[in-house]
Amino acid sequence: METGSAPAAHTPPPLTPGTLYLVATPIGNLEDITLRALRVLRECDVVVAEDTRHTGQLLTHFGIRKPMVSHFRFNEARRSAEILDRLRRGEKVALVTDAGAPGISDPGERVVAEAVSAGLRVEAVPGACAMVAGLTASGLPTEEFHFAGFLPHKSGQRLRRLRELSAVPGTLVLYESPFRVARLMEELAEVLPERRVVLARELTKKFEEWLRGTPAELSAELARRPRKGEFVVVIGPGKAAAPAPAGKDVADDDVTDDADPRDGEPTGSQGAP
Repeated sequence: METGSAPAAHTPPPLTPGTLYLVATPIGNLEDITLRALRVLRECDVVVAEDTRHTGQLLTHFGIRKPMVSHFRFNEARRSAEILDRLRRGEKVALVTDAGAPGISDPGERVVAEAVSAGLRVEAVPGACAMVAGLTASGLPTEEFHFAGFLPHKSGQRLRRLRELSAVPGTLVLYESPFRVARLMEELAEVLPERRVVLARELTKKFEEWLRGTPAELSAELARRPRKGEFVVVIGPGKAAAPAPAGKDVADDDVTDDADPRDGEPTGSQGAP
């Protein structure tokens, strides 16, 4: 009996010359890498890396050999101009950071903005992102959220920033180092004491850990046993504003000009004939 032919193997299109590829890399587990990311790293002309030593280990693990140039905080302005020159010459450039998606609390935002402004092609190669991983598994609302990256190091600036963020609706997501996370919990206990907080540590690694509680509870836990590794800090939203009491006058901004007075609704032109 004749059987149907096997489906044709999918052949991905070749990389586009003159394109900047933003390649997400593992945030802890090497299996975080995507098949598409590996293909782009194999087929690109050059890899632009936050730390060439770190990225070199990643490429070696997957059997990839490519020329690399560094692109980090202190050479970003000069290197961005060089990257744009490469793109204009038609090179296929893969931009990576040490972990996660370029431009998310890591180098990348500047060169992307300059490439877009110059009319050059930029393409995302999505993958692992600590912020997304921490938020989605936190158990806190995900419909509306605000990512604030790393807070300032100085206490006064941090408290001022936290007070600003307290007015932002939805869930808050931050990054924090192990050296400041305990202090952050103390500051949250002062500014947002009733919020639910989730600390996600060592995401996708062997010792991944999740801590949940109020800022005071988490502060006590970190004092009992300090943790290493960078943290994703997810802060639940505040309580919704209470509805206006029954019978309260409607604010002028809420009154429509076309309400029909025969329905007993206020009009926007009270006293008019």
